[in-house]
Amino acid sequence: MSLVRDKDGKRLHVKSRLMGESLVSREFIDNLDIAPQERLYPDVAVLKIGGQSICDRGVKALPAILKEIVAIRRQYKMVLTTGGGTRSRHIYTIGLEMGMPTGIIAKFGSMISEQNALMVATLLSPWGGIKMAHSDIVKLPTYFAEGIIPVMHGMPPYDYFAIKPKTGRIPIHRTDVGLIILADLIGSRTIIFIKDEDGLFTADPKKHPDAEFIPEIGARDLMERDMDDLVIERPCLEIIQNSEVIDRVQIVNGMVPGNITRAMNGEHVGTVIYRQ
Repeated sequence: MSLVRDKDGKRLHVKSRLMGESLVSREFIDNLDIAPQERLYPDVAVLKIGGQSICDRGVKALPAILKEIVAIRRQYKMVLTTGGGTRSRHIYTIGLEMGMPTGIIAKFGSMISEQNALMVATLLSPWGGIKMAHSDIVKLPTYFAEGIIPVMHGMPPYDYFAIKPKTGRIPIHRTDVGLIILADLIGSRTIIFIKDEDGLFTADPKKHPDAEFIPEIGARDLMERDMDDLVIERPCLEIIQNSEVIDRVQIVNGMVPGNITRAMNGEHVGTVIYRQ
């Protein structure tokens, strides 16, 4: 790129398509010609181990799921992330009662998610499990060359800068969103939410046993349904729909032995949400 000096000679610019643009013009952004997004690590699968659905069950759920992950670790490169679960909801409650702003409440949730990441990484340590920070993403090639299973806490690093929601102060970008943002960043082709439910239903099946199972649906269609409850956080749908590299995500019941392996093999075993 060439250098351009202002007419008065005082300021020097790098000549580019963005020079002098405010970056808030809709027309400019809509017509900006950019290269397709590069998939950094398309062969790396990202899996989220649910906090409330899996981690909180402790020995009744977590060891069996980790055993299944260990069994396929040589076949697939995987990054695991963790939710916060019941403890995050507890600290959210206290924070709201004490009048804490959204950024502080988000930081609370991040700490709980990090505790679960430490627990999962420690349990996996005999097979190369390590707890990684968000800034360690660039080290993934080294980790996989050494046979490591990286585990990262799922809360996206907004923390104190979390965006206040329209209603209330509970951060809307939580651990499900963290997984989707990570998948979009690295260009993963395999994105799996490990829950204790078979996937998406028309209502919470724990509260409504007659709820209908939804095996497959587009992100835009799901947003338009505006359902009262969802199995994943709502902002995930917008991120999926706007992504250049995410084609689909799958929600599987990790309590069913073999489901994770089947999903990693490309089978449809839960609910698939795809970009339309």
